[in-house]
Amino acid sequence: MTPPLLIVDDLRIAFPNREGGMTKAVRGVSFTLGRERLGIVGESGSGKSQTGRAILGLTPPEALVTAKRLEFDGIDLLRCPEPKRRELRGARIAMVLQDPKYSLNPVMTIGEQLVETLRAHQRVTARDAEARALAALASVRIDDPERVVQLYPHEVSGGMGQRAMIAMMLIADPDLLIADEPTSALDVTVQMQLLSILDALVGERGMGLIFISHDLRLVSSFCDRILVMYAGRVVEEVAAGGLDDARHPYTRGLVNCLPRLGEQRHPLPTLERRAEWAQ
Repeated sequence: MTPPLLIVDDLRIAFPNREGGMTKAVRGVSFTLGRERLGIVGESGSGKSQTGRAILGLTPPEALVTAKRLEFDGIDLLRCPEPKRRELRGARIAMVLQDPKYSLNPVMTIGEQLVETLRAHQRVTARDAEARALAALASVRIDDPERVVQLYPHEVSGGMGQRAMIAMMLIADPDLLIADEPTSALDVTVQMQLLSILDALVGERGMGLIFISHDLRLVSSFCDRILVMYAGRVVEEVAAGGLDDARHPYTRGLVNCLPRLGEQRHPLPTLERRAEWAQ
């Protein structure tokens, strides 16, 4: 049996607060990931993004991060030296952030940023790096990549900027991609195009993908498994096609709040929270 690519066991993240104590953002999250598509859903503040950042090693230094195991391809991510962690980041583990306006460097062209990313992780000539940059843009279905590499981030649309971000994260051929709300600011047509691109890339490259989102329907149609988070915990894991059969009251509440075509739902039901969910 093939060992999992990523093992997360009892991950906990806490931040110091103004009262001198610690605020627990992630509380005992556990899961494994193979070369598959894992969705993580939940409301804002549930700990989804912090879980992804901890895997990548981007948690702020003042935070306290602990786990029984946080292991990528046999490498202990909590105990490996920082130079080794930097080697993994971008080269073998990459993360697509939510909004390209805040993730791309506004004073560098798209091409310069792609080349810089590649040469930071691999020894290639300038000519080879430029060719790889064009190929990376073509792989995310950007037309006329020779023109786009010369553009600055403010000169491209939101959808094209997000594709450029995905190309930048994939140019070094990582084994694990963490996509944090990559489609949240895009219209439905562009969303479907980006999901099709990610789906093809995961299949062709055999990557593991963690897809973080608020959109339950989107995740259920795209991912293989879904983790549902609430108040820093995983309250339920379901197969992607089994979202309607979820049993936890929080998951059921999220599903019931979704609008449905052809059905009168006014007003929409509200989510009744229970104190024991946060225990």
